[in-house]
Amino acid sequence: MRRGRTLALGGGPLLPRGALLLLGACSALAVEIKASAKVRAFVGEQVSLKCSFKSSSPVTESLTVDWAYRPLAGGPMETIFHYQSIPYPTTTGKFKDRISWIGSVAKGDASIAIQSPVISDNGTFICSVKNPPDVYHNIPQTTLIVTERGLSFQLTSAVLLSILVFLPSVVVVVLLLVRMGRKFGMLKEKNKSGCKKSSIEVSDEPEHTETDSCLGKLRNWCLNCVDTDEEDLY
Repeated sequence: MRRGRTLALGGGPLLPRGALLLLGACSALAVEIKASAKVRAFVGEQVSLKCSFKSSSPVTESLTVDWAYRPLAGGPMETIFHYQSIPYPTTTGKFKDRISWIGSVAKGDASIAIQSPVISDNGTFICSVKNPPDVYHNIPQTTLIVTERGLSFQLTSAVLLSILVFLPSVVVVVLLLVRMGRKFGMLKEKNKSGCKKSSIEVSDEPEHTETDSCLGKLRNWCLNCVDTDEEDLY
């Protein structure tokens, strides 16, 4: 009796040559598929399920794209979309007339969109692409979570902490700006109310009686010039 040849793989157990050839063929003729692990949507608002792929073989008319769905409650997978040259959305079931093709196989895009999603659409979606002779592929799963828009916003601990740290800083900056603005306004008014110094400087000491003194008349005249920018005439 003739025994089949066996080969060692990385020092491990011996494998038949046929198994090694099959593994090599699977790795060479495989399609790499990428899809979002989780997608959030709002009730009544269109949602896109992204799926991209890479194939070692040129894209031909034999390429097929299939999307399957399983509800959160469990159960068998059901095909809700098929593509081969043209899109074939499902004509039965809960997704009837609600699936549209938004992909481009020439660009490695196998994405679809769901119109008017509802909470009962929550579940697992699987994108499958075959491009003969590349028929083997990984199976990425996308979990769809549909919620009401009013209930979708939730404050996380990080967001709340950011608000608590940022808000006091804003208040402090605003108060500083207001204080600086007041000081600037007071200095501006003071500069306007001052008059040009001549050879006789005005003393900063406490003012004396301004009845008939020359200094009192000069101060009164300067106060009357606050709202004007004309030069003083002597």
